[in-house]
Amino acid sequence: MKKAWSFLSSLTILSQLVAGSALAQQPAKAELKVGFVPGPYIDEFKVGVEPELKKKGYSIRYVEFSTGLEANNAVFKSEIDANVMQHTIFLNSYNERQKTDLVGIVHVPTPPMGLYSKKHPLGTPIKPGSSVAVPNDPVNLQRALWVLRDLGLVEIRDSKPVDVSELDVIRNPGGIKIIPLEAAQAPRALEDVDFAAVQGNFAIYSGLKLTNAFALEKMTAPYINVVAVKQANANAPWAQDIVAGYKSATFKTAILSDRFYDGFTLPDYLK
Repeated sequence: MKKAWSFLSSLTILSQLVAGSALAQQPAKAELKVGFVPGPYIDEFKVGVEPELKKKGYSIRYVEFSTGLEANNAVFKSEIDANVMQHTIFLNSYNERQKTDLVGIVHVPTPPMGLYSKKHPLGTPIKPGSSVAVPNDPVNLQRALWVLRDLGLVEIRDSKPVDVSELDVIRNPGGIKIIPLEAAQAPRALEDVDFAAVQGNFAIYSGLKLTNAFALEKMTAPYINVVAVKQANANAPWAQDIVAGYKSATFKTAILSDRFYDGFTLPDYLK
């Protein structure tokens, strides 16, 4: 009888340990809702981050938006947990204008803005009087003007990113025609202009190759895209699990082994 009781006690303890272990593997937040706009970031997440999160018991719901403003509003209203589609300068500008408190928790591989053409062969000089489509929002307009400046085509004054306009071009010796338009329209504008400064995500989404750009921006950390969450959630276990997913060996292998990401600006943790 004593042996039987001891055996039953052992079974009870074992079942409690197994149940406790299973509970420990269950995340406090079972489903993560992550938002994206057109571009490469959803694929990066699917191949490199989702597998790591699934190991920890999460399920992922992907939510796609047509604009960054929609994606940010959804995070702020807690309709989604995080989004992946913007750099820190844009995020700070959004917070300032909307009185919100979103923060970036980890950088992600980001295709730089590039200058493209469908009318001129790669490597030919940019002639005086050429028309160049640029984004019409101040932050990304500044990036486009920097590309033109680095090519020696214009000189621009220093301005806060949120205040930049075409008036910040203080010298344009070749008479380059600068045509502001909605950033997402830039790839289509290539049929009508000599060149277009196209944000990396829109370039990739429209089938343009970074290796076919006349010039790529010299991207610095504030312009590398981030995963954005509400400030109150930045240190939540699920948010830190997303960070760990990006910094995992799985993610590093997925990105560095795929030639698709050639030309992308990589965060420090992938270098």
